[in-house]
Amino acid sequence: MNEVIYLAGGCLWGVQAFVKTLPGVVETEAGRANGSTRNLEGQYDGYVECVKTTFNADQVSAEDLTGHLFEIIDPYSRNQQGEDIGPKYRTGVYSEQASHLEEAKAYIQDRPDSRRITVEVLPLTNYIPSAEEHQNRLDKHPDDYCHIPKKLLQKYNA
Repeated sequence: MNEVIYLAGGCLWGVQAFVKTLPGVVETEAGRANGSTRNLEGQYDGYVECVKTTFNADQVSAEDLTGHLFEIIDPYSRNQQGEDIGPKYRTGVYSEQASHLEEAKAYIQDRPDSRRITVEVLPLTNYIPSAEEHQNRLDKHPDDYCHIPKKLLQKYNA
């Protein structure tokens, strides 16, 4: 059974490149979540860069996906991952399903460093897909900057 969760880990190029290789992930789409407008004009109006992640819940859980997200982020950094700085680069897990949010919160609470973690876990309020030029960007432009080391991006490739 396919379900959808939204994962934010800084610049969406690297997050998408990593997430789409995870076992159980069916499809990914680069986008923006939880902004205050209906479009991406101006400074993104509170949106966070994220990856819409469709996954097979029989193969991987929202908690597992949260754990994978933690492989590629600095969970203590607020509004910054690598050289990318600003609120649109904050980290988070978003979903329309309360059970996904409960699993993500449980993952964080079970960590010994949970008090230091700045990762948002919130209901999805809205989502806008990114332009085509941002979809699978690192496949098209493998030498573009990415805050995630290339070796880690390939960790789950067969």
